[in-house]
Amino acid sequence: MPSFDVMSEVDLVALRNAVDVANRKITNRYDFKGTDAHIEQNEKVLTLFGDSDFQLDQMKAILLPEMTGKKVDVRCLDYGDLQKVSGNKVKQELKVRVGVEQDLAKKIVKLLKDSKLKVQAAIQGDAVRVSGAKRDVLQEAIALVKKEVTDFPLQYGNFRD
Repeated sequence: MPSFDVMSEVDLVALRNAVDVANRKITNRYDFKGTDAHIEQNEKVLTLFGDSDFQLDQMKAILLPEMTGKKVDVRCLDYGDLQKVSGNKVKQELKVRVGVEQDLAKKIVKLLKDSKLKVQAAIQGDAVRVSGAKRDVLQEAIALVKKEVTDFPLQYGNFRD
């Protein structure tokens, strides 16, 4: 019985590369001279440090195109609140979401069951396994999920015949 997995993964090496390039651009920019603006990465959390919230917006304007250029989907970022650090400095955490969250997985399973396609969907950890009788039905299921879920980056892999 053919099946595939709906999952969400981020290439952490490409993400690290994008952060490094963005940090280099920030240190070279004239409007960031003499400031303590930089981006730190700890596994799946990016922390932006700057002198003002305007500066954080400028840093995001540098970082997001770099991530897109390295084929890292920016929809995987979960923006935290602006936090005041000592004095007038600010920081913001951007969490990198990896894996299909439980709520989204339930939404995908419900979507596939309500569609009357002849597929079975099961949540397996941080992925959703979809199986069906024919390859064509699975391709229809992929098209349906792509059309309905647009706010979260999903990949379709581990296809088995």
